[in-house]
Amino acid sequence: MDVKDKIIVVTGGADGIGEGLCLAFHDAGAKHIVVADLNGAKAAEVARAVQGTACEVDVSRAADVTQMIDATESTIGPIDLYVSNAGIFRSDPDPHLYASCSAQDWQESWDVNVMAHIHAVRALVPKMLARGGGAFLITASAAGLLSQIGSASYAVTKHAAVGLAESLAITHGRDGLKVFALCPEAVMTPLIQDTTDIAAKAASMDGVLTPEDVAQSVLKGLQDETFLILPHEQVKAHMAHKSENYDRWIGGMQKFRQMLMQSD
Repeated sequence: MDVKDKIIVVTGGADGIGEGLCLAFHDAGAKHIVVADLNGAKAAEVARAVQGTACEVDVSRAADVTQMIDATESTIGPIDLYVSNAGIFRSDPDPHLYASCSAQDWQESWDVNVMAHIHAVRALVPKMLARGGGAFLITASAAGLLSQIGSASYAVTKHAAVGLAESLAITHGRDGLKVFALCPEAVMTPLIQDTTDIAAKAASMDGVLTPEDVAQSVLKGLQDETFLILPHEQVKAHMAHKSENYDRWIGGMQKFRQMLMQSD
């Protein structure tokens, strides 16, 4: 999967990982990049930097996503790579109580971290299959492979995002659709910068990468056609420990959480 001369859509492209990807794709020779974000003004800034197109879109709304995809294909051309990157992080209001996560936080997290991917799949994948294939990348998180201390809604919805990517790859991987799941730990983005609680401390356990670091991992993952893109290589070892002895891994996470709570 070479991004050179490709038409690419990046949601959540106005900052953080999304902005880093847009810049990296541009430097790698992408034909055209659509920078989609709820923040239309910032999306326009990034679009100017990559000589692309800005689109103000609420990815939690199916109609918005469908309209953006249809407009892109009719005015720019067939989308070769769709990067479903937009996401939100909601820390638990009371880190001592799992049930403190509000119904609103659960719903908003579900709408952005899961349904946004589904809206895009429903609107775009049939078009890609009809023309012989394409590529679809979902930005999930290492929290979707491991867990997330301090944010129930993030841990659960990112697990769902990984499951969605797996299911999509299993169903259409032999139909010409290339599927990728991007699962970093902490990245220096507004999501982590705006979080000063134990959730941020837990996510940063293996270091904080820059969006540029993540973008380079994505370019390599696309080139190698690796389903699971892990910018933090330590995640592989954590996954192995988890699968080897689930009870021991949960016990270790309990101790880790306790340590974080005490230090906090």
